[in-house]
Amino acid sequence: MVLKDFYKILSEEKISDSKYIFTILVNEKHDVFKGHFPGNPVMPGVCMIQIIKEISESIIKSSLLMQTLTNVKFMALINPEMTPELRLELDINTTEDDLIKVKNTTYFNDTVALKLSAVYKKL
Repeated sequence: MVLKDFYKILSEEKISDSKYIFTILVNEKHDVFKGHFPGNPVMPGVCMIQIIKEISESIIKSSLLMQTLTNVKFMALINPEMTPELRLELDINTTEDDLIKVKNTTYFNDTVALKLSAVYKKL
């Protein structure tokens, strides 16, 4: 975990060979939110992208290096004081050339907060 104590995994469920659902709890008291933004904390997009990478690494059981990000859509602001619990749905596949393709949708409650597609290389 790049940011110590930033989030913890509450649950993980394997839906199929490639589909997973993780529920995480964001630490609303983390120092990141003191600067982003004071009095109105908002989850930094780069932190969400890092969480997705770290969870993908735990599934693949390998360190990953991001190759491309496409279709990155931040749909709603995540305020950790109001909605610290997030649900991440991941679809992870390995290509013929051994790259890892990850499609993610992140929710708080029933609201879609983030959609992205990423390609990683195993290290």
